[in-house]
Amino acid sequence: METKEKVIKTMQEAGKPMKVAEIAEVSGVDKKEVDKVVKLLVAEGKVHSPKRCFYGLK
Repeated sequence: METKEKVIKTMQEAGKPMKVAEIAEVSGVDKKEVDKVVKLLVAEGKVHSPKRCFYGLK
């Protein structure tokens, strides 16, 4: 499974906004990689940040 898919799946299963570190811990992906993917997903408009440092799917 691709890193991007793992991050999206983890966020879907959580059902709530998460911090990058939480996503990394649950998905088993390196925190730096998760940070890159989350920034990419925000730029694509698939993820939003309801409050500072938390990210959730739109």
